[in-house]
Amino acid sequence: MAAREIPEATIGKALMSGLRCRCPRCGVGKLFPKYLKVVDECPNCHLGLQGHDSGDGAVVPAILLIGSLVVGLAFYVELTFMPPLWAHVVLWAPVILVLTGLILPPLKGLGIALQYRFRSTEEPPAPGGT
Repeated sequence: MAAREIPEATIGKALMSGLRCRCPRCGVGKLFPKYLKVVDECPNCHLGLQGHDSGDGAVVPAILLIGSLVVGLAFYVELTFMPPLWAHVVLWAPVILVLTGLILPPLKGLGIALQYRFRSTEEPPAPGGT
């Protein structure tokens, strides 16, 4: 199989591909076949992704973003409408779950794109060196 010539991804292209949960090299192949499971190889450009994993790196920014947003909105709702405590639980628990489900895959994709761009994983050497 002849290797296709794929230009080196710029930092901007790699980051945007990561946020879209696509391969950081070609920008086409999906990173996650399931919710947060990373594919072993890009189905489009065959980039080996088994060594790339952001682990829990996406969780900290997610907690900071979602926590800041929900706490700010909860203060606003409390000071404006003064609902009972149970109403806060009923309101904010689903909001937190939905936001977490939506924000984690792009942040994990961003972590994988950064790993790819800055070569922080151990990959087998390419044929011919480099």
